[in-house]
Amino acid sequence: MKQKWWHSAVVYQIYPRSFMDSNGDGIGDLGGIISKLDYLHQLGITLIWLSPVYRSPMDDNGYDISDYEDIAAEFGTLAQMDELIEQAKRRDIHILMDLVVNHTSDEHPWFLEALKSPDNPWRDFYIWRKPAANGGPPNDFHSYFGGSGWALDEASGEYYLHQFSKRQPDLNWDNPRVHEEVHAMMNRWLARGIGGFRMDVIDLIGKEVDKQIMANGKNLHALIRQLNRATFGKGDYVTVGEAWSASPEDALLYSAEDRDELSMVFQFDHIKQFWDEHAGKWRSQPFELSGFKAVIDKWQTALAHVGWNSLFWSNHDLPRAVSKFGDEGEYREASAKMLATALHCLKGTPYIYQGEEIGMTNVRFDNIDDYRDIETLNLYRERVEAGISHEEMMLGIHANGRDNARTPMQWDTSANAGFTSGTPWIGVNSNYRDINVTAALAQPDSIFWHYRKLVALRKQHPILVYGDFQQLFAEHLHVFAWLRTLDDQTLLVINNFSRERVMLKLPQEMHGWHGECLIHHYAPRELLGSSIELQPYESFALLIGR
Repeated sequence: MKQKWWHSAVVYQIYPRSFMDSNGDGIGDLGGIISKLDYLHQLGITLIWLSPVYRSPMDDNGYDISDYEDIAAEFGTLAQMDELIEQAKRRDIHILMDLVVNHTSDEHPWFLEALKSPDNPWRDFYIWRKPAANGGPPNDFHSYFGGSGWALDEASGEYYLHQFSKRQPDLNWDNPRVHEEVHAMMNRWLARGIGGFRMDVIDLIGKEVDKQIMANGKNLHALIRQLNRATFGKGDYVTVGEAWSASPEDALLYSAEDRDELSMVFQFDHIKQFWDEHAGKWRSQPFELSGFKAVIDKWQTALAHVGWNSLFWSNHDLPRAVSKFGDEGEYREASAKMLATALHCLKGTPYIYQGEEIGMTNVRFDNIDDYRDIETLNLYRERVEAGISHEEMMLGIHANGRDNARTPMQWDTSANAGFTSGTPWIGVNSNYRDINVTAALAQPDSIFWHYRKLVALRKQHPILVYGDFQQLFAEHLHVFAWLRTLDDQTLLVINNFSRERVMLKLPQEMHGWHGECLIHHYAPRELLGSSIELQPYESFALLIGR
């Protein structure tokens, strides 16, 4: 495998609306991000994935773009965007822009032109169909945000497709003019000095509409290869595609080096593992380690020598990692450190979601009106009207709703957690007086410093980046452990995913293993006997000298 600069990188995702507000309007902005670059540099990250900051009416918090080449006024200006790119670069940090090209806003000039008449030259930038025989939508495709996936344009009598909000019309990737416009826009962003793109729902652009095949359509990979050739493939950029539908076999198509497609994809098998078969994430299933281990092992094994894994526990669409996979109560700090060790010791590129490095938790608003996410609000209304109780829906929202990750970053103990001097666009988690950056920086053994050490270790030890993966103790109910091997080095990683003390019996060949304990959060470890007692949520990585 040819070595790339982003193999050893660690990515930090910023959700701008919730990161830091510099002007007191209650909304995070580019000025706020610039003011915190030294904090991110201290953490040691080398890439920032910036959720969308383009001009947008904010129906879906910026994932509905009305101008790809301007900045939303609440976030700042293009001049500030250029400053962010430059200031980050001075700190050896690249910016990964969020590319949203499956759909636009209904306020984008392309769509406004398309609405003028069926004969308008821009009409074919979007996907239109005649009504069904009864005058209703062309078919029964259901939007991911609730309701029909078709919206009626009353002036023409035709419907347009929207897989998400009706204010997010899908682009027609069967139209070569769409390719030309998107390629030109991407190249202009690359010329501004960004380090690459995170590609929102990229697996949907090859859709076969009339067959209702939305993900992994027959033209998908040809379209991505075309994107590569026309834009980022000309330079040393990093690209990651969001692909909820991806299997390991798909990921090899996306990320194998000789395919000329993407650097890596986000896959969600480990997330969907705990969704209900019928109700999805709105009826959360309890965390169960054996299935979780099987999914991680499957992906580590499948992409061992071809392709590349993205590693993440959380993002702006998901619950907080410590609330989902750890213990947000008594063992919050221990489980957050364990999750950090596990993530950074797998093979792939790790992603840290803002606040994860201080162990931020899910929020539990009691009133549905306190939530802001369009998906949450739409699905709550639709399902309660269908007979699901308020209480059941709130359980699902508390467990998996997207606003769990979107409450303001908790900087200090001042009003609104130091996020804003104004009224925040969404409420702050009430635990910010205990969980905040100022407290984390002041505590030498905090979650933050644990993350910082892990980020630094990846730069120092190639085995963490390129070492082969082999799972150990696959049948154990509480322990997830593995070996990483590279040349004559072996790294042993052991994680106790439970609040129990666990006596782990070691196989004969591991007796007496010793070496450098690269990372730990209880006492440093060696394997001196035939077993080892693990503390609640304990983890460590031991570089073996045998």
